[in-house]
Amino acid sequence: MKPYVLGIDIGGTNTVFGIVDARGVVIASGSIKTAKHSKIEDYIDELYTEATRLIKANDAEDKIYGIGVGAPNANYYNGMIEGAVNLPWPSPIPLAKLISDKFGLPVAITNDANAAAIGEMTYGAARGLKDFIMITLGTGVGSGIVINGQVVYGHDGFAGELGHIVVKRNNGRLCGCGRTGCLEAYCSATGVARTAREFLEIRQNEPSLLRNMPIEEITSKDVYDAAMNGDKLAKEVFEYTGTILGEALADMTVFSSPAAFILFGGLAKSGELLMKPLREAMDKNMMPIFKGKPKVLLSELKEADAAVLGASALGWEAKPLESAPAAN
Repeated sequence: MKPYVLGIDIGGTNTVFGIVDARGVVIASGSIKTAKHSKIEDYIDELYTEATRLIKANDAEDKIYGIGVGAPNANYYNGMIEGAVNLPWPSPIPLAKLISDKFGLPVAITNDANAAAIGEMTYGAARGLKDFIMITLGTGVGSGIVINGQVVYGHDGFAGELGHIVVKRNNGRLCGCGRTGCLEAYCSATGVARTAREFLEIRQNEPSLLRNMPIEEITSKDVYDAAMNGDKLAKEVFEYTGTILGEALADMTVFSSPAAFILFGGLAKSGELLMKPLREAMDKNMMPIFKGKPKVLLSELKEADAAVLGASALGWEAKPLESAPAAN
């Protein structure tokens, strides 16, 4: 068996790719700008040129088993990207076919949160687990649901959008998906910043380190730094966020009874600021039959490698497309 796979993570700003071995070691990696080209074909050409250069430089020619791709709104079933608002090309995009035709290799694609779940199951904190839910806490809230060792894709390939369960049914915040009150609007990094701004406006007489900067420029990192410096309002932002997330995890538990929730992303590194209220709310709201059963774990994938590792894990599953010719 060929010893390597190529993992590709396509984000709205950057595309990161890497050569990965079966143990989950990233042998080498590179990147290109995603939105540099207005035509998808030109983007694929640059991706091929740079990835091939990396492969040759690491003596990996003829040693790549397959390619795994994590991308927004990527459909595992049909290899298409559909309705990805952060990508510059017209939808739908036959991404798996375009990459397979160009590289002459089998390609499997999925959305970025599912890729993270597969990476965690293959190389990280979910090794040995057959039932778990991956929650990615970044600019948005993503999720990958694994039941009996299989990622849940649903009938159309889009299952597992737990970031868009509604946690505030009345007067909820507008979410990027167009609905109101979604988990993502509260428990993402952007959600934390929104909460901080709301608290500052509502409690105008309360002192806070966050008042030392323009309110529209506050980030979740600023809120974290203020909280670590003892800022009462910033700490309460994390209590509010952790409580909502804990309540949501208790609700998710009744769906698939996961052995664990695995949290990934910058916000997951907030330590007890987030985890204490999360655990308390989760326990308080847990249906009795599930009490104390699901663990809450932090990802074991290195942040820098996680996206490529997740995508690469999918590469071992890749099967040739019917029309994939030899490399150009």
